[in-house]
Amino acid sequence: MKITKQEVEHVAHLARLEFQEEEKEKFTHQLNNILTYMEKLNEVDTANVEPETHAISLQNAFRGDDVRASLPHDVSLANAPDEAGATTACRRS
Repeated sequence: MKITKQEVEHVAHLARLEFQEEEKEKFTHQLNNILTYMEKLNEVDTANVEPETHAISLQNAFRGDDVRASLPHDVSLANAPDEAGATTACRRS
């Protein structure tokens, strides 16, 4: 399959893009290279290859959902602003 400069111009028009002549030539060449590579990939026999979602196998990275004690109330709110808007650290100074 070969992409023509006219097809690049047509797609650019549909996308409301404007290109210089040298950009159109460059994109035509690049798209043709991509299609040539895809044709080469289509020659590979993949009949017995299972589809994969990732290139490497991934394990679940989450920790176990274990119940444990949480922080005490005063420690968890130590750096929060008080009702007047000053932080706890500022009040201690």
